[in-house]
Amino acid sequence: MLFYNTVRLIVAGGMSAVYRARMRGRDRLPAQGGYVLAPSHRSMMDIPLAAWLSRRPLRYMGKASLFRIPVVGSFFRRLGGFEVARDGTDRKALRDSIAMLQAGEVLLVYPEGTRQLGPKIQPLQPGAAYLALRSGVPIVPVGVAGTEEILRRHGRRLPRFGRVVMVVGEPIAVPPRTGGVVSREQVDALTARLQDALQSVFDEANERRGGG
Repeated sequence: MLFYNTVRLIVAGGMSAVYRARMRGRDRLPAQGGYVLAPSHRSMMDIPLAAWLSRRPLRYMGKASLFRIPVVGSFFRRLGGFEVARDGTDRKALRDSIAMLQAGEVLLVYPEGTRQLGPKIQPLQPGAAYLALRSGVPIVPVGVAGTEEILRRHGRRLPRFGRVVMVVGEPIAVPPRTGGVVSREQVDALTARLQDALQSVFDEANERRGGG
């Protein structure tokens, strides 16, 4: 915990200061119990900023190849990372994710799947909804505006230092499970709710950033 908090303060706190990050709705993050933290995703910078947003330690998946690199793999594990196969067939990562959520931890999941471009939230992958339903925990949508321009928009190798705005939405509660199987209909319905909620907070984050 000391290692995590130290790195969080130096890296995530430093980035938050450099990019003058503003946060709205931070008090909506559950103070206890497991939940899925589901931000929009426009840049690799979103990851340390998510760590600064949440005062609780985050768990997150990373591609397996990263964890095979000496020192790097150990570093990511100590920061809450765990490996997952990129082809989506890693059942152990799925079981680990559910166990973490049921144990009261916070799992960072980017429901768009990978980094996207533009102001429209792209069709979501079903993983975030499935994990929430399977674990019986809420999903918290977060719109992150401004990170797309840090490295990806201006054609330069050096980053820009514009403002970043993060808006936390209301937690989306999942219905109580009535059986041992989570149906596709339940996953699709929750994914649709998350899509709308994530677009709403992303729009608000962009509006607030545009307004200075």
